[in-house]
Amino acid sequence: MKLTFIGAAHEVTGSCHYLEFGGKHALIDCGMEQGADIYENQELPVNAAAVDYVFVTHAHIDHSGLLPLLYARGFRGEIYATNATTQLCNIMLKDSAHIQESEAEWKNRKARRAGKAEVVPMYTLADAEGALRHFKPCAYDRQVKVCEELTVCFRDAGHLLGSSFIELWVTEGDETRKLIFSGDLGNGNRALIRDPEIPDSAYYLIIESTYGDRLHTVPPDYAAELAKVLAATFSRGGNVVIPAFSVGRTQEMLYYMRQIKQNGMLPAFPDFEVYMDSPLSVEATNVFNENVSECFRAEDLEMIRQGVNPIQFPGLRKSVTSEDSKAINFDKKPKVIISASGMCEAGRIRHHLKHNLWREECTIVFVGYQVPGTLGHSLLNGATEVKLFGETVQVRAQILNLPGISGHADRDHLTAWVQGMEKKPGQIFVVHGEDAVTDEFAAHLKQETGAPAAAPYSGDAYDLLQGAFVTLGSRKRAEKRSKAKGVSTVYDRLLAAGRRLVAVIQKNREGSNKDLAKFADQVNALCDKWYR
Repeated sequence: MKLTFIGAAHEVTGSCHYLEFGGKHALIDCGMEQGADIYENQELPVNAAAVDYVFVTHAHIDHSGLLPLLYARGFRGEIYATNATTQLCNIMLKDSAHIQESEAEWKNRKARRAGKAEVVPMYTLADAEGALRHFKPCAYDRQVKVCEELTVCFRDAGHLLGSSFIELWVTEGDETRKLIFSGDLGNGNRALIRDPEIPDSAYYLIIESTYGDRLHTVPPDYAAELAKVLAATFSRGGNVVIPAFSVGRTQEMLYYMRQIKQNGMLPAFPDFEVYMDSPLSVEATNVFNENVSECFRAEDLEMIRQGVNPIQFPGLRKSVTSEDSKAINFDKKPKVIISASGMCEAGRIRHHLKHNLWREECTIVFVGYQVPGTLGHSLLNGATEVKLFGETVQVRAQILNLPGISGHADRDHLTAWVQGMEKKPGQIFVVHGEDAVTDEFAAHLKQETGAPAAAPYSGDAYDLLQGAFVTLGSRKRAEKRSKAKGVSTVYDRLLAAGRRLVAVIQKNREGSNKDLAKFADQVNALCDKWYR
């Protein structure tokens, strides 16, 4: 029984943990890395086709975004997630695949003109759809027996619609260990989203540390703060541009915009318009509306019973087509533009920044964490000019970071969550945080809870029965910005298919001699056909 840390170890994104038990192989999250790569991440130490199960804490791409790649490399196991996470992944993974295909097409146009070799996308829409067929939706707070050696339960993490921390009871021989993977824990008192549940105990706790070194300020009246920004910007004749994650943060912004409208908090501009410019955001908002009873807070459920949709209001405009999006910047009337991506790394938000960053009457409002190395992080840290679509754009707009709006718990909330357990963990592993923060927060938890705590690196492997690290991964720092670890050539895709074939052969070890002989003949015939 062994746990190996793969992604988001001394880094914030790309969550992935590999669990071996009783001859089975499982992943907890399979996320895509975003922003700069700090350390060289280790590859998954097992053939993708040999992975039996994946457990997904929530739908954000840094926790789910490499599932289609896992499928492309041969995975055909089962993917467990909550009902809402399954629905959100259905739109987010398809959207991610579209981005991969579009970027590959753009690169290939340049490659053809330059006489260079073409590339294939990291994964395709077919890969995303293939992965989605393997999802098994689960309700909150119900134990599911996955196999004889493993039982799982998803508990509300209060971070995103459908987000969960995952309880796993793992058995090998006569020994059972309970593991909890926190995923991303919410800050509590969030619009729409319920507060995080608190588990009773865990033998091993794997906990995030995104804000493990920070204390959030006393939450302001978000609607009032936004109203002030809107009033000042509209008075100057400018637009308020809000880079926001399509899932979660966009819906929170709609919630506060509805409050501003409903309570008459902007009397000089009562009919202001809000453009939700993202097809993914529109689809995600529909998913929110479909999961009211299982995921919404009590006060929002009461609002709905009274006939008020908390994320719908007069003046909300939904932009789906590219033509709709382009038209927004030709309309000179002051407005709010909520667009993705939340870190300004891709998507329509970059077009809106191109049209509004140079205008001193406009305001860019950040409402979420910005990973170092992203455009959003650069803007928040005083960049005076940026490159967008090959063009240098001066930064003259006001850049604001709205305090208090955070989807992640801060140091004290995380600590209180651990201390709320009836029994302290036997061992804590701190992941999903910036390099120095993971070590600092591990030391803090050890002092505050009395439980041993460590911050593993990518490739570190821990024997869950012996209670000790058995392998140490690389501590080598990455030399350049990370690139998605995907299939870069058609030959690489062929190699992935070959690895899958090996895994299928191994899974048929106990087959009948007749079937195995037939299989061998088919493989040999294929080899004879392609032998060079």
